[in-house]
Amino acid sequence: MSNFKVLMNGIIKENPTFVLLLGMCPTLGTTSSAINGMSMGLATTAVLIFSNLIISLIKNLIPDMVRIPSFIVVIASLVTILQMMLQAFVPSVYASLGLFIPLIVVNCIILGRAEAFAAKNGPVASVCDGIGMGLGFTLGLTLLGATRELLGTGKIFDFEIFPENYGMLVFVLAPGAFIALGYLIAIVNKMKKA
Repeated sequence: MSNFKVLMNGIIKENPTFVLLLGMCPTLGTTSSAINGMSMGLATTAVLIFSNLIISLIKNLIPDMVRIPSFIVVIASLVTILQMMLQAFVPSVYASLGLFIPLIVVNCIILGRAEAFAAKNGPVASVCDGIGMGLGFTLGLTLLGATRELLGTGKIFDFEIFPENYGMLVFVLAPGAFIALGYLIAIVNKMKKA
C-alpha cells in the first residue's frame, strides 16, 4: 500500500470519528465549539504521529510480553510533553480542554494504530498513517464542533452567522453532541453509498 493511500485511508475510508467510531469520549466531550474540536484533534494528531514514529522505530527492541505497556509508556510520555507545552504556550486551549488532554493516553485510536499499524510497518508509512488518522479525527471533531456551535449559538469559530437567540441550547449541552454526531454519521453513510 502506498504512503498516499495510507494517508487518505484515515481521512476518508477509515475515518476514526464517522466510520470506526473510535475516540468517542473526546469527540463528545470537547466538541461544544469548532475551536475546541479542532484543538483536541490537533493535539491527538501530534501524539498519534510521534507515537507511531517512535513505536515503528523501537518495535524490534520490545519483547512481546511487554509490548502494550511499552506502547502506553511512549504515548503517556508524549501526552505529558504535549500537556506541558499547551499549558506554557496556549493556556486558553489548555484551560478549555482541561481533563481531556491527559485522557489522550487512553484514546483507543492511538493505541489501536500503534498496535495495528506502527508495530508492523516502517517509520515513513507509520508517520503517514498517523497524519491520515489524525487529520480524519481532527476533521471529524471540527465538523462536529462547528455543527454544535452553529446550531447552539449561531456562530462558527466565534463568527456570528445568525443571532444567538435563534440557537438551540440543547446542541451546546451533552445531549446535543449525541444528536449532532448521529446525524453526521448518517450523512457520511449516505454519501458513502451514493
